[in-house]
Amino acid sequence: MTSDDFRAAAHTAADLAADHLAGLAAGPVWQPMDDTARRALLDAPLPAAGRPLDELLAAVGRDVLPYPMGNGHPRFFGWVNSAPAPAGVLATLAAAAMNPSSAGGDHADVHLERAVVRWIAELVGFPHPPGGGLLTSGTSMATIVCLSAARNRAARAAGWDVREDGLAGMPPLVGYVTGETHSCVRKAAELLGLGSKHLRAVATGPDGRLDPAGLRAAIARDRAAGLLPFLVVASAGTVGTGAVDAFDPIADLCAEERLWLHVDGAYGAFGVLDPEIAHRYAGMARADSLALDPHKWLGVPVDCGCALVRDPAELRAAFSLVPSYLRDEAAGELGWFSEYGTEQTRPFRALKVWATIAHRGRDGLAADIARTTALARRLGELVTADPELELLAEVQTSIVAFRLRPSGPTGRTVEADEAALDALNRELPAAVQRRGRAFLTGARLDGREILRACLLNPATTEEDLAVLLAEVKAAGLAHTG
Repeated sequence: MTSDDFRAAAHTAADLAADHLAGLAAGPVWQPMDDTARRALLDAPLPAAGRPLDELLAAVGRDVLPYPMGNGHPRFFGWVNSAPAPAGVLATLAAAAMNPSSAGGDHADVHLERAVVRWIAELVGFPHPPGGGLLTSGTSMATIVCLSAARNRAARAAGWDVREDGLAGMPPLVGYVTGETHSCVRKAAELLGLGSKHLRAVATGPDGRLDPAGLRAAIARDRAAGLLPFLVVASAGTVGTGAVDAFDPIADLCAEERLWLHVDGAYGAFGVLDPEIAHRYAGMARADSLALDPHKWLGVPVDCGCALVRDPAELRAAFSLVPSYLRDEAAGELGWFSEYGTEQTRPFRALKVWATIAHRGRDGLAADIARTTALARRLGELVTADPELELLAEVQTSIVAFRLRPSGPTGRTVEADEAALDALNRELPAAVQRRGRAFLTGARLDGREILRACLLNPATTEEDLAVLLAEVKAAGLAHTG
C-alpha cells in the first residue's frame, strides 16, 4: 500500500464518519436489523485473499453504519451511553496510527496519559498525587483496580500477604453497598475472591441514598461476628435513578472505622461540574478511590474509564511486578503504568480524552453537563404534570425514573392493578425501541418495574422530550388496546 492509497482511503473513511454523524438525527434512533443483513455479518466467511481498502470501506458503509446502537441520536435515552465527541473520534484515528503500548517508557502517550488523568481529577475535584490513577477500559476494570488496593491494604493490616498467600484461612473481608450499587462492584468482589455474600446491602432512605445509621449498625454486627469490615462503596449517581450519596457522613464513618471509601462515579461524578447540583457532591474528594468513565458524560469514544486513588503506593503494592525483560532504568520513581493495574499491553486511550477535553474546555464540558441536567429536571416536570405518568424518584442528576400509569377505574384490587402496571412497564421499553422514534430502557426500583431515561447528549431538545413521552404513551396504548 502506498501513502497515496492510504490517504485516499482515509478521506473516504472520514466522509463515511461525517455523513453518519450528520444524518443521525434525521433517521430512526434504532431499528432491528433485517435477517439478511444480520446473517451477512454473522456468517461472513474467513477471506482467503485480501480485499482493496475501497471495497472494505464500501462494505462498512453498506453493512455496518446503517445499523447503529442508537446512542449518537438526540432521542437516545437508554442505559448510560453517550454520543461520541467529534474531537475524540478524530483523535482515535491518530492514536491507532501510532499504535503504541501505553504500559510505560518515554513516548508521547505515556506522558499524555499522566496529564489527562490529572485533568480528570481536577475536573471532579479529587486530590491527585503523581501516579494516583490510570486510564482503564471502563469503570468495571477501574473498580477491580481500586478494590484490589482496598483488599490488599485491609489484609496487610490484618497481618496477611494476599499476593503471596491468597485469602485462604483469613477471616472474611466485608464490604458495604446498597441495592442500587452497580453490578460491577459485585463482579469485582467475586473476581477478587471476596465472595458476593460478603457484600452487605445497606438500606437507603426515601431519597435513594445510603443510610449512614444503617451502615454503622451493619459494621457493628459484622465486627461482633469476627468478620473484617474493610470497604464502603458510595455512589456519585446510581444507574437506576441518578441518586448521589451523602459523602461527608459516610467519609466520617469510614475514617472512624478505618474502612476504605470507594466512590462509584462511572456515570455521575462529572455532574459536579454543574453549579446547580454541585452541592450534592460535597465530600466526594474525601474518598480513598474514585472510578469514573470519561466515555459516559464527557462523550469520549468507548473505551475509556479512569481509576483515581488517594495513595498511589496502594496501587503499586497491589500490582507492581517487573520481570527482567521489562526493566527500565530510566522510568523514574513512578515506574510504568503497568505497575498500577492489571493490563501490561495498554491501548493509547489518552489521546481521545485529551482531544475531547481540550476541544470543549472545562467551561464547555460544564455547559454541556448543565444542559442535560436541566433537561432532565424539565422531563421530570413534564412527567409530573401528566396524569398518566408517575415520577418515581427525585431527579438528582440526569436520569429520570418514571412509569406509565393509565388512568381510569379497573374494578380490580390494588395488587392486581400493581401487577398489571408492572407487566405493562416491563414491556414498554422494547415496544418504544421498536417504534424507532425514541429509545429508553427499564429497570426495577423498590420492587417495581420502571422506565428510565438517561440524558447525556447536549444536542437533545425539549421537543425530543415531548416525543419520548408521546412514544411511551402510544406504545402503552398499543399494548393495552
